[in-house]
Amino acid sequence: MSTIAASTASQPGRSIVNPDGSTNRIWLSSYVEGVPADINADKYQSLSQYFDECINKFRNRPGFVSIGTEMSYDRLDRLVKAFAGWLQSQGVKKGDRVSIMLPNTFQYPICLFAVLRIGAVVVNVNPLYTARELNHQLKDSGAETIIVMETFAKTLQDALPGTNVKRIVLTQIGDLLSDGFLNLKGRALNFVLRKVQKMVPAYSLPGAIWIRDALKAGAGVKLQPVAVRNTDLAFLQYTGGTTGVAKGAMLTHRNVLANCQQALAFAEGQLTDETETVVTPLPLYHIFSLTVNCLIFMALGGRNILIANPRDTKRVMMILKNENFSGITCVNTLYSSFLDDPDFRKRDFSKLKLSIAGGMALQRSIAERWKEVTGNAIVEGYGLTECSPIVTQAPVDISKPGPTFTGSIGVPVPSTEVRCRRDDGSWADLGEPGELCVRGPQVMKGYWNRPEATAEVIDADGWLATGDIAVMDEQGFLKIVDRKKDMILVSGFNVYPNEIEDVVAMHPDVKEVAAVGVPDEVAGERVKVIIVPRDPGLTKEAVIEHCRKYLTGYKIPRIVEFRSTELPKTPVGKILRRELR
Repeated sequence: MSTIAASTASQPGRSIVNPDGSTNRIWLSSYVEGVPADINADKYQSLSQYFDECINKFRNRPGFVSIGTEMSYDRLDRLVKAFAGWLQSQGVKKGDRVSIMLPNTFQYPICLFAVLRIGAVVVNVNPLYTARELNHQLKDSGAETIIVMETFAKTLQDALPGTNVKRIVLTQIGDLLSDGFLNLKGRALNFVLRKVQKMVPAYSLPGAIWIRDALKAGAGVKLQPVAVRNTDLAFLQYTGGTTGVAKGAMLTHRNVLANCQQALAFAEGQLTDETETVVTPLPLYHIFSLTVNCLIFMALGGRNILIANPRDTKRVMMILKNENFSGITCVNTLYSSFLDDPDFRKRDFSKLKLSIAGGMALQRSIAERWKEVTGNAIVEGYGLTECSPIVTQAPVDISKPGPTFTGSIGVPVPSTEVRCRRDDGSWADLGEPGELCVRGPQVMKGYWNRPEATAEVIDADGWLATGDIAVMDEQGFLKIVDRKKDMILVSGFNVYPNEIEDVVAMHPDVKEVAAVGVPDEVAGERVKVIIVPRDPGLTKEAVIEHCRKYLTGYKIPRIVEFRSTELPKTPVGKILRRELR
């Protein structure tokens, strides 16, 4: 897989804002032939209509793979209807919020599409939440129903006080591995988790129902039709938990479906009619994996390999042992983890067509190692929860060789406008850094019950301020300089952590690195790097000497800290700089 190279940023001076205030979409000239400038954002009325179209087209294909077992699109359809029937029989109606607290197993897509089918709103929940975090999300969303893996039932028990939860659906890892729901393999897995690995803490949830029983009861229920418009809410996708109180981004059916159309327009002609197998190590409750791996690959009739715990690299390698996958999506840290595994490096990558990175900045060293090992270049894009999530993507043309790493996040996807804004509110010129602002059909409706917070990020003209500093070149390619709030100010000069981390990560003895600013009486701030070394013999002097080759004086780290354990990360692998500070 190749990317189109980003040109060197031009000198500031040329604007992409026309005299009438409209945006001159200079990036359209960088699109691969056949990619449209705009998509029909109103092609579908609901995600349920989209789901039905995928099912009817690919009914007999395998849709998902979990723990070595395949589930066809036809079986998925039957189970979705059964669970939707049960939800309706329990009084769940259009607009009600339903929390899904599940890892990557069959249960997730079943519950996801069942909730959407009846017009209810999906509230995705990180299964690794603490009771405090879960309590906040349940109270804030007003969810009355939750589906939870039994492993996390004790957390739910502790989080229930003060919430509106009335219905609890429990499930176990081995459930639903066969049409009879719980076969011998499933029973064995559940037994090992409970009795051998002791991963199910004691809990008490009176009135909870097992998903197996709910599906049996729902199979005999006649579904009542629900009129869903594309402007109705589909998801409350919580974000901002590492920077303050988590807020629910209100994503409509139109937001998410438009984003699927935008990404599919870029993929047109790059994937074939044969069954494409995609590896899904990122959790489906995360917006990146939800849209790209689940929704977009369904439109391609994809076979989706669900990885419940991507950090258990040895188990992942066992799952992938006999798989020749054609696509994979990861964040930078997961790509690094896979590349560190000798068994992974020995794999046959002849079928691999598409490697996608998102969620955090891709480092040059990882991109180059991936290309060397797999022969496939990583395609980087950019997005955020508030944009469903895709904003930009590197144009993809597998017929042409391209560079391994450009540092660019690509160009805006169809029907998307992008500008960079100066601190004074005016629009920046080409080649001039500014806060990246986005306008398009994928931009959220706002934050749930937070009109003030919504007004802070979306202006009257519909421009969403992302909080990221970016620069655009003459061909419309964008490069993220860094998060506004992560910027380090050294003697009046802006230093961007991504740049420092990218350079330090190039050192062969560095496994993980994060750069943060620390107070300094003279300079205001100095650069500090926290490193997990591959070689315990790595020294501060060696790191600084390495940096001198690539960084100007004020950017060179003054403080180097080594750690023997991995750096703190979010569940999808983003390094938590704020926690390191």
